[in-house]
Amino acid sequence: MEYFGSVMSLMFTALLVENFIFSKFYGCCPFLGVSEKPATALGMGMAVTFVITVSSAVTWLVYHFLLVPEWADYDLGYLKTIAFILVIAALVQFIEMFLRKFIPTLYSALGIYLPLITTNCAVLSSALLIVQKEYDFIQAVCFGFSASLGFTLAIVVFAGVRSRMENADPPRAFKGFPLTLIAAGLLAMAFSCFSGIKFG
Repeated sequence: MEYFGSVMSLMFTALLVENFIFSKFYGCCPFLGVSEKPATALGMGMAVTFVITVSSAVTWLVYHFLLVPEWADYDLGYLKTIAFILVIAALVQFIEMFLRKFIPTLYSALGIYLPLITTNCAVLSSALLIVQKEYDFIQAVCFGFSASLGFTLAIVVFAGVRSRMENADPPRAFKGFPLTLIAAGLLAMAFSCFSGIKFG
């Protein structure tokens, strides 16, 4: 029961308290680039969720069974960044082929940002944080899933805000990207209210 509580606390923290976008500022490129329409933002969020969740599991296995196995005398932990990037690139390639064949409209809407998931710091940092914090396999998967849901929540909420901003008439100096950054800052301030919440 105590372990379950710790996992739930970990998930809550990754989802809201230490949100990848609003707290750690990971993955700001797709956050600003694919958040003009809620539907496109949701598609990007689902793609990132799949990649982060699966890569969290696969990179944990690669790290503990290939790079630094307990039963072996060698330590290849210094290769973890390269190994993790290869795993992430393979997953993104799989998603790209799937979307191109089955959901071409979403594939076209995501455009250049879909292959950029490979170099999205949110995806790689999730795998590296799991190693750094020494999570076990279940914690690793739960952390990756929750952190990616937090990313999706942030980008979809921001897309909703930006769609409403189209009807606004701000001063000339704030039109366009400046107003977008101000809105992102206000959302980050709103999410900071979760920082004082303790789970359990």
